[in-house]
Amino acid sequence: MKVVYASVLLVFLVLSSSFMEISMAGSEFCDSKCEKRCAKAGVKKSCLKFCGICCKKCNCVPSGTYGNKDECPCYRDMKNSKGKSKCP
Repeated sequence: MKVVYASVLLVFLVLSSSFMEISMAGSEFCDSKCEKRCAKAGVKKSCLKFCGICCKKCNCVPSGTYGNKDECPCYRDMKNSKGKSKCP
């Protein structure tokens, strides 16, 4: 009986890890837009992370590497816990 439970648990863990990889993967749209947006960023890894979060929620990323946030009000208005702009 313990072997059955262990087998079921193992299968569950394998399946859940594969679903997590799929859900954590970025979309091609957001990845390409954020790559352009963060091209000149000093801390590119951080820029890509937050741009990806904002893009996922808003389904848009302003054009250019800085500014133009009026093109995407959701992206522009998203704030962090300190009240500053969350999106690069």
